[in-house]
Amino acid sequence: MAIRYYNDDCSYLPRERRRISRWLSSVAESEGYRITELSYIFCSSQRLLEMNRQFLGHDYYTDVITFDYGNRHEGWVSGDVFIDVGTVADNAAQYGATRSEEMLRVIVHGLLHLCGQKDKTPRTNAQMHRKEDRYLALYHSEE
Repeated sequence: MAIRYYNDDCSYLPRERRRISRWLSSVAESEGYRITELSYIFCSSQRLLEMNRQFLGHDYYTDVITFDYGNRHEGWVSGDVFIDVGTVADNAAQYGATRSEEMLRVIVHGLLHLCGQKDKTPRTNAQMHRKEDRYLALYHSEE
């Protein structure tokens, strides 16, 4: 299992990366998968906007874009998760969360997408949010 953290067009990297990696491995296992290769790339709003336009045809800011290279049928996940640090900070302020808590939510959100969780309908979005809450509680229970 390899989980790596990079930055692109920003200087942000999360603290406690080893702890986050252990947590993400536990999340994947709880979802029935194992992580083979997973990269988190933290970037600027402009960089993620460009990617959103180029790869998804969307002309708006977003907090996360996930590229899935795994094979869930064989029980493993692999991918790249690009996270817009600025939009995460804006969302934290909007939702009344700390920046670090919102970042953890987006980090696990990306992994849940790689595990097959969708969020485009009200029902699947509610499911995603419940899973995020459950896994954030798991993260904090290990403090």
